[in-house]
Amino acid sequence: MTEHAQQAISPRTARIATAAFFFISGFTYATWASRIPSIQQQMHLDEAQLGAVLFALPAGLMGMLPVTGFLLRRFSSRKVMLAGAILFNIMLALLGFATHTWQLVLVLLCFGASRNLFNISLNAQSLGVQALYDRYIIALFHGIWSLAGFGGAALGTLAVSLDLHTSWHFLLVSVPLTAMVLVFYPRILHQLPAPHERKTRFSFDRGMLKWGLTCFASMACEGTMYDWSGIYFKKAVHASGKASTMAFVVYMVAMTIGRFTGDRLTNRFGIKTMLQYSGALICSGLLIAALLPYGISAGLGFIMAGFGVSCVVPLVFTMAGKSTAMSSGPAIAAVSTVGYIGFLVVPPMVGFIAQASSLRWSFAFIALFGALITVFVSQTDALPPVKNAPLIDDF
Repeated sequence: MTEHAQQAISPRTARIATAAFFFISGFTYATWASRIPSIQQQMHLDEAQLGAVLFALPAGLMGMLPVTGFLLRRFSSRKVMLAGAILFNIMLALLGFATHTWQLVLVLLCFGASRNLFNISLNAQSLGVQALYDRYIIALFHGIWSLAGFGGAALGTLAVSLDLHTSWHFLLVSVPLTAMVLVFYPRILHQLPAPHERKTRFSFDRGMLKWGLTCFASMACEGTMYDWSGIYFKKAVHASGKASTMAFVVYMVAMTIGRFTGDRLTNRFGIKTMLQYSGALICSGLLIAALLPYGISAGLGFIMAGFGVSCVVPLVFTMAGKSTAMSSGPAIAAVSTVGYIGFLVVPPMVGFIAQASSLRWSFAFIALFGALITVFVSQTDALPPVKNAPLIDDF
């Protein structure tokens, strides 16, 4: 697309296109996650072997983080995102055709690496679109990601009920999503990398470190809820299997609603207030679940935690994108590095604490991360408003 055509793209068009890419990201990842039990059965893996194999995905993701930051310093985020989105869907298709464990591990490494390449550049794009508006719109993108996740999980459930092999399932998803990438790519903003920036390593000033630690605390809570919410209801609340499954659904619904309403609340109360209350909701919600391990009270606690987690990462990415130390893409990559460490390292700690004491103590410990979010944000100076821009209509 020519530069003139790019300039002719309206903010609304760019916003819709960016939302489409968030949908692609969420649907692709949920498609894979929905068939993990099927792949375990097809590959004849026990729980320990499956855990070792699944570690390949975060390993690929973490290994790609500095590479993504490097690429975003030298290329337009739209080009990096195009490569990441196509590779992400190609890797999804290849996962269904893995017949040996070593093949599955290798493709999962590439799947994680391409997911990082896609998601970091996509978040950089979302900040570019945010700059075109005079109010916060960024949480909506993450809400669409969550909604797509529900869609991918629902299709996965249907595929399992129809006994559809993973190779056909993944292929039938990856092909139309790749076509969707090509359709919406011309409508994506063209963002040039910062020409003055030549740093090859992440540089954290004090402010960036706070945002990194805030992201760490939020993603630690989010990862814990992904991995342990159902188990908590089963073993601490002594709920039925169906109720244990619903515990995670309740949390996800609350998080999705929070993301769709987060922009309006942020526009009204500001980022600092939103982040302070988000941390308080996470902390109080998990403490309620830990202190009152009953169905209704623990469910209420999970709802509060879902609302609390919903907007933290989008808002942290927004503030990281305002950094003067580096341009938005590398800044998001740097903050994501710290955040993903929390996502990967803290949930296993829940198991160790539960083994030494109980799951209730584990969730009480995780509640402290919510309190840390409030503390970190409270020590931050008044946060700048959104860039003043002409008022843009919604979708």
